[in-house]
Amino acid sequence: MVFTFDLLFEAVIFGVLLGCFYAAVSLGLSVAFGLLDIPHVAHPAVLVLGAYGAYLLGGMGLDPIVAGVVLTIPFFFLGVAIYRFYYETFEKRGTDAGVRGLAFFFGLAFIIEVALILGFGADQRGVEAAYIGESLEFDNYDYRIPYRLLAAFGAAIVLAIGLTAFFSRTFIGRAIKAVGQDEAALRLMGANPVRVKQLAFGIATAVNAIAGAVLIVVGPVEPSLDRLYIGRTFCVVVLAGLGSMSGTVAAGLILGVTESVVQMLFGASWAPAVSFGLLLLVLGIRPQGLFGR
Repeated sequence: MVFTFDLLFEAVIFGVLLGCFYAAVSLGLSVAFGLLDIPHVAHPAVLVLGAYGAYLLGGMGLDPIVAGVVLTIPFFFLGVAIYRFYYETFEKRGTDAGVRGLAFFFGLAFIIEVALILGFGADQRGVEAAYIGESLEFDNYDYRIPYRLLAAFGAAIVLAIGLTAFFSRTFIGRAIKAVGQDEAALRLMGANPVRVKQLAFGIATAVNAIAGAVLIVVGPVEPSLDRLYIGRTFCVVVLAGLGSMSGTVAAGLILGVTESVVQMLFGASWAPAVSFGLLLLVLGIRPQGLFGR
């Protein structure tokens, strides 16, 4: 492929939109792993579960994004139940909770994947909406921006602003940030860290419902799709600096633009290696992340 600045500009524009999509699907993990230090490797599987939930509600006539908002309530309680089981079975027992918890969440991811295969089969599923398949066209330029990516862009911005305001301006939000920094001090102040973490994990899972709806808007889903996103989501969260919502959006943009430019220059086969390369680079140079303290 011959390099031109027009191609580079197009790759950057597509990378920005793709990066916002990566940020949207990583915000829940930023809460669970970044703030709570829970090894939530089942995050992409819960994300795909949210996409299938949007698929089911979409079949009833609901817009996929609206379906994602509706699903936040059952997903919140699902997250509360998952954390309670994780706490009672693993975290409560002591120092090896991290390793055991990792095994637990890997098992949870496989259970979700198998359940989706049994329920829906291995075929891809998609949704219909007025903006899916349509593009924003610029008359003076040969550029088209898919509305599905603009929907992901909007979802990422709204979620990031909402979560940032919640964690910085509300008592519960500040308590969640505090439990991630010093659980013992929070206990001395009369708060129950377990209940705070339970609430936070419920919020992280509720965010996944909306992100899952964005996922199925961007493209068809299948039960094993979570394997494609586990590296990308962890890369975004680590690159951002654990627990930073605005940093998650910025990190998503960095990953999206880098991946898009690499794909333009070297081909699509190199794109999946970008997230792991950035992850190793950041861990080696700045383990606290680009936007962490």
